[in-house]
Amino acid sequence: MAEAHPVGFQWVMEAKARGAKVFHIDPRFTRTSALADRHVPLRAGSDIAFLGGVINYILSNGLEFREYVTAYTNAPFLVSEEFRDTEDLDGLFSGYDPETASYETASWHYESARPREGRGARAKEQSAPDQHGSGGPSVEGAADEIAADPTLEHPRCVFQILKRHFARYTPEMVERTCGVPAEVFLEVCRAWTENSGRDRTAALVYSVGWTQHSMGAQYIRAGSIIQLLLGNIGRPGGGVFALRGHASIQGSTDIPTLFNLLPGYLPMPDTGHGDIGEYLHLVRGDRQKGFWRNADAYLVSLLKEYWGDHATAENDWCFDYLPRINGDHGTYRTVMDMIDGKVFGYFLLGQNPAVGSANGRLQRLGMANLDWLVVRDLAMIESATFWKDSPEIESGEIVPERCRTEVFFFPAASHVEKSGTFTQTQRMLQWRDKAVDPAGDQRSELWFFYHLGRILKEKLAGSTDERDRPLLDLWWDYRMEDGDEPSAEDVLRRINGVDLETGRALNGYLELKADGSTLCGCWIYSGVYADEVNQAARRKPHDEQGPYESEWGWTWPLNRRVLYNRASADPQGRPWSERKKLVWWDAEKGEWTGHDVPDFEKTKPPGFRPEPGAVGPDALHGDDPFVMQSDGKGWLFAPNGVLDGPLPTHYEPHESPVRNPLYGQQGNPARKVYPRVDNPSNPAPPERLGEVFPYVFTASRLTEHHTAGGMSRQLPYLAELQPALFVEVSPELAAERGLVHLGWAHVVTSRSAVDARVFVTERMRPLRIEDRVVHQIWMPYHWGQTGLVDGDVVNDLLGVVADPNVFIQESKVATCDIRPGRRPRGPGLLAYLEEYRTRAGITVATGTHLDTAGGAEGRS
Repeated sequence: MAEAHPVGFQWVMEAKARGAKVFHIDPRFTRTSALADRHVPLRAGSDIAFLGGVINYILSNGLEFREYVTAYTNAPFLVSEEFRDTEDLDGLFSGYDPETASYETASWHYESARPREGRGARAKEQSAPDQHGSGGPSVEGAADEIAADPTLEHPRCVFQILKRHFARYTPEMVERTCGVPAEVFLEVCRAWTENSGRDRTAALVYSVGWTQHSMGAQYIRAGSIIQLLLGNIGRPGGGVFALRGHASIQGSTDIPTLFNLLPGYLPMPDTGHGDIGEYLHLVRGDRQKGFWRNADAYLVSLLKEYWGDHATAENDWCFDYLPRINGDHGTYRTVMDMIDGKVFGYFLLGQNPAVGSANGRLQRLGMANLDWLVVRDLAMIESATFWKDSPEIESGEIVPERCRTEVFFFPAASHVEKSGTFTQTQRMLQWRDKAVDPAGDQRSELWFFYHLGRILKEKLAGSTDERDRPLLDLWWDYRMEDGDEPSAEDVLRRINGVDLETGRALNGYLELKADGSTLCGCWIYSGVYADEVNQAARRKPHDEQGPYESEWGWTWPLNRRVLYNRASADPQGRPWSERKKLVWWDAEKGEWTGHDVPDFEKTKPPGFRPEPGAVGPDALHGDDPFVMQSDGKGWLFAPNGVLDGPLPTHYEPHESPVRNPLYGQQGNPARKVYPRVDNPSNPAPPERLGEVFPYVFTASRLTEHHTAGGMSRQLPYLAELQPALFVEVSPELAAERGLVHLGWAHVVTSRSAVDARVFVTERMRPLRIEDRVVHQIWMPYHWGQTGLVDGDVVNDLLGVVADPNVFIQESKVATCDIRPGRRPRGPGLLAYLEEYRTRAGITVATGTHLDTAGGAEGRS
């Protein structure tokens, strides 16, 4: 965190100064480790084994916050008799289909709920769980009908299933799997549990890299299970914090850059949705609890914002104007389709895949097979110049004179040259005012896309082709300022939502209607322009307001700083403790009150019980704090919505030097693999010849550079601070491979080899895994061939394999070799890699046999 998010790390240091204990769990000793109370090195890719050990420690010692768990999680709910756990199937859950490497999830459901068709392979191809967003996957059947055992003793209740599932994750197993000594592991467990409960809370903080694994979604689920068991969700000082940084990554998922989402985490329609009614039925379910039931108001208001008066009840509010998805349209599939001649044009904004994405060679070869490529950036990055200076020029794989891609480079305005909002880690929208006018031809993204759309509409004017109607009917009447720049404030106001009958900005998503009388560009952002005031632009100093600084920026939803904060009070509505009070029930006023905006219906009392047959918000009990979930509870066990299992399970990374010590199932059985000649995999157990790549490779950031380096390698003072690519190795590995400090070495995988200076350091520690020593190698990934300082592309070392839930690539762990001296160059590099692949027996099929468990009985 200190390395990649130094501004945010100040709050950790302030907490430490007040007595908080800081543990840093990471393969490498970093700037964060130097300031933590304890650095815990572990083997890259073994995080679930570690977290599973913490869960087992909590449950086997009775350290869960019992009243919280019983009342606020699905721990009491009974699971179907058909469910089989990994303990029964050697690392697989029931419902696995080895032919499609996917699960049919019917057996995972609650006993008394009607299983919804899980769609198996189709759901996997569309990254379906990513579409559930803030609503969570649906559970068919009224939540009040779910069979439960409040004593948590029934063998099929979630609590007992959880205990059995994690029973084998002992401190000794954690040591064998992660390389963390049992006594160090137990120190973490004691600190975490002792700082949780009625009077104390603990926070789990992770950087985005935690998601970059073939089971990344389950990493976060494992951390969330711990926090639920300890009562650390919905309470001040608790939670699971995903660090996003200044690039508005949170905002780019809220108003999405993902192929399968609409704004506010509404799913993108697919080819199976016949009309808006069918779509909404699948999103809302039949009888579920919670505010996701109101998705009709969110969607219709979105369609009204897009198409205005053209969107009417008679034409399904222009629902058919929305694109349909029919499979994997993710980033990596698209790049492969470029190579295969299926994609002809591509826009790149604020990204540099030639350097910053896994398998950089694949990215560059894909871009070299386009008709046209549009690049918008602050500087001439590698993704704009690949056709004349990429490594493939030297190897002869790209010939500039014959490269068919026409590149259009548009200089972009920087964040100080345009107005707008960032949405930060804590879901806070903060307005930035333009400080200076952009120079020359630099323009904002708002200007670029508004005028691109305007020009296209003008060119299509008069068209009678139905496929042109979605563009021609767009309601783009935003206010203009400074001549031809669309007003970012007016766009924000429309995102907030407007009452079409009065013309007034809405005060929140509770005012959205499904009858076409409101428009709203993103329902979770509704309220950011409440009372016709840009709430994101508020900057009242912290010493002039309360501890939750409700008048600094604006946090979705409804300026609520802690999600699910009803859980900060007990079932009777009283704070769990005076020290940790946040919101509570005021019986005299008949409403929820406190230090934060209550994440609950304001006047619904703690003892409220709904009428029979109630659905949506009306079905929420007065003690159902998880108001967006379909059963009102926090999920320790996921009966739906996760494609690789209802519980986190330790699987080895796609490429690993060791056999899974817990199960016969080696890797995530549902992981997304892309078997191609240009995307080879290193062998991993039980495949043979993995010893050709004996070491674990991992990569991450440096403070001095930013991701692919486009904004930092151009700056003299940053380039001087980190002038060259380097590789960190332990003294023991240096001795084993004959590596000399500050000398040259090259790291090799089946995809590429890269040069770097050697940095011999005890920050990289050899770990004992089972009966062998595992060495880990670390590299930063910021260098490419342009800028003031250059270097090989570290991401060229990685192949493309992805988490099945969210299609995020596994780029934090692979296997590799390292050798002293410079790598071969030009065609010699291709021959060198082919020799490695031959020695390792690598074919297109390597790494594609996903089912390695012992028996297949009971899987379906």
